Amino acid sequence: MQADAPRACRFGRRWYLNNESWHPSVPPFGEMKCILCWCVEGETHCQRQECPPSACASPATRDNPCCAKCR
Repeated sequence: MQADAPRACRFGRRWYLNNESWHPSVPPFGEMKCILCWCVEGETHCQRQECPPSACASPATRDNPCCAKCR
């Protein structure tokens, strides 16, 4: 193996290539579509999708289940 080759990341039972991104799967909840993870030189980074604050009393999540929007 070459020492200068980009390193892969292991998340759970899967391996991801450098610069690859994915939505993590967390048992028993399944795929977490509002969280995005990515591999950077052998280190896994994850971040929850940031949503703007809702300006209405009863926002809906029809178009985007991660972020609420006014109807």
